Amino acid sequence: MAITAAQVKELREMTGAGMMECKKALTEADANMDKAVDLLREWGVAKVAKKAGRATNEGTVMALVSEDGKQGAVVELTCETDSVGMNEKFKGYAENIAKIVLAKKYSDVEAAKADEEIAALITDCVHVMGENTQLARVAFVEGTGVCSYIHMGGKIGVLMLFEVEGIDPTTAEFVAYGRDVAMQVAAMSPVAPNREAVPADVVAKEMEIYKAQAAASGKPENIQEKIATGRLEKYYAENCLTEQAFVKDGDLTIQTYTDKVAKELGGSIKVVDFVRYALGE
Repeated sequence: MAITAAQVKELREMTGAGMMECKKALTEADANMDKAVDLLREWGVAKVAKKAGRATNEGTVMALVSEDGKQGAVVELTCETDSVGMNEKFKGYAENIAKIVLAKKYSDVEAAKADEEIAALITDCVHVMGENTQLARVAFVEGTGVCSYIHMGGKIGVLMLFEVEGIDPTTAEFVAYGRDVAMQVAAMSPVAPNREAVPADVVAKEMEIYKAQAAASGKPENIQEKIATGRLEKYYAENCLTEQAFVKDGDLTIQTYTDKVAKELGGSIKVVDFVRYALGE
């Protein structure tokens, strides 16, 4: 199968590997992009590549939290151009849709699009803004503590779900903490809230790659196993939210920061889950 320059360019942008390595990997993988990424990682010339890292639409992401701090909604509303997506009037439509999603607890985008109020808002948006507009994604979360964060004027939206005891989730202190953690999710794009939540097949695949890398070192098998295990621990530290270094204070992890805030507020806080929408993913 012939490998095109566009495929090589795409793989280079995803992995940061060299042109020749990308072309070789694509050739060996029969142009399968995911397999080529894995090969580059096994060869040690690529970092973890996030498959959904390439934006394909314009628009905005909007996140809202209920007054009691226990429910949240996030929506992705897409359009044709960035100028419309960044327009305050367009964002107003997204906010009004998010209010309905929050009130009616929609977690399924098809159910939300079938809602008459939402459908009417989208139709009006098309007429007013003059561009094709689509409701791409919606999510609703509910618990004892919910916080949100919008990054880059609507390019990324995050909802954080916490389990809190003895703490009012509407206080300025808790909201500031929740915003910090949501900001971490926006910036670092973790794969899961903690290592227990990482899918077993993902862990197995990572370990397979690390073992292949260790085998290539030519070291004894028992050393290879330690190398692979060490790299898996590094994967957890880099990709599991509670184990990540806090971007605002590198001396803390998100877990130690959470424990610190919980102690200061006189209660307990557990990071349960998050929803991260990046425009076009």
